[in-house]
Amino acid sequence: MKLNVYIGFDSSNYGQELAYEVCKRSIEKNTRHDITIHKLVKSDLVNRNIFTRNDTDGSTEFTYTRFLVPYLNNYEGYALFCDSDFLWECDINELFENFSNPKYALACVKHTYSKCKCPNKMDNKVQEWYPRKNWSSLMLFNCSHSSTRNLSLENVNNKSAKWLHRMEWCKDYEILEIPKSYNYLVGYYDDEHIKALHFTDGGPWYPKYKNVLYADRWIKYLNNEEKNKISIDM
Repeated sequence: MKLNVYIGFDSSNYGQELAYEVCKRSIEKNTRHDITIHKLVKSDLVNRNIFTRNDTDGSTEFTYTRFLVPYLNNYEGYALFCDSDFLWECDINELFENFSNPKYALACVKHTYSKCKCPNKMDNKVQEWYPRKNWSSLMLFNCSHSSTRNLSLENVNNKSAKWLHRMEWCKDYEILEIPKSYNYLVGYYDDEHIKALHFTDGGPWYPKYKNVLYADRWIKYLNNEEKNKISIDM
């Protein structure tokens, strides 16, 4: 059975689009079994009248669309969401194999840092800290769980950002913890236990982050034309 992976997509600039492509390529390179990768395109969801929320406060086009994953997966089985600024260095099947548990509505990395290192992230978007920040950047949904079904179209389109991103739609004991190596926040962690790099403050597709830690690993996925478009030295 193919596994469903949903990647956030942001059409606001070429760098953001390229981040999605590299994330997708890194998954495909390291994954040994069949998976289906879905691009979460906000405009498509709007045109299909699935996403109707006024989300001008979101830092990316997938700030809220990520919570539509259980609906898009027909509230069946398991589905994985990740931000587009991930670089995968492991077989993504590991998450499905090791953290699919019917007792839990959700599995994620429970980051515990309490301060953002940069006042602005990406292309000068305001950086905000809040409880459970970055928990929602990688989520393995148990789509058929009764609490996950709280992520109805009505709730995703109308509930507060706090209700969604702090996982108030499920109970705390229904959240299974994934090791931080699967959501390794670049610039925040300093060990070498890495399964997936997350360029949460900004990646090499932004000029001021060209020399961010682990940029060389991300750049390896680019062809020469792509490097030229974002002015990466070859």
